[in-house]
Amino acid sequence: MNHPLSSSVPPSPELRAAASDLMAEYGLRIDEDRLEDWIDLFDQICDYKVVTRENIEQGLPNVLIWCDNQDMLRDRIASYRDVNEYNLHWGRHVIGPLRFCGRVYAADQALARADRAPIWVIEAAYSLYQTDLEGASRLFSVGRYRAEIIASPAGTLARIRSMLVIADTALIPTLLAAPI
Repeated sequence: MNHPLSSSVPPSPELRAAASDLMAEYGLRIDEDRLEDWIDLFDQICDYKVVTRENIEQGLPNVLIWCDNQDMLRDRIASYRDVNEYNLHWGRHVIGPLRFCGRVYAADQALARADRAPIWVIEAAYSLYQTDLEGASRLFSVGRYRAEIIASPAGTLARIRSMLVIADTALIPTLLAAPI
């Protein structure tokens, strides 16, 4: 996600609303265990990574989760469905206000989109709480999202091209199987 950015063109109010709706749906679909629907928020060619802030700050390549297309996300969710018998819980995301960081201008053809839809970079803080089957809630993860989103030409629809989840700590209290 280290592509040249430009902030000379401000996002439209419609794009801001679409991006806010996208991130609200992102958290809600995970919280409601609609993980198969969560995948639909991503572009077919996408990237999803969970990393720690420490690794980002030190330039380390370590990732906790990495899926580089929708099919890998589907496989991850299918595996999660088959093995998640020991950490049954409900999640609740709290996502802060979005900050638009600029537009991505792809210098190479691999990043260029045939439909010429603009790609915007947004950031938002998050907190993720988990409640176990006995009703005990705890803070599971805190950090920020840095996402590249693809906007429709009218700016009324957005999809995720790349999601970088930067967790403030690597001390995850239990198995990290579900998306953050």
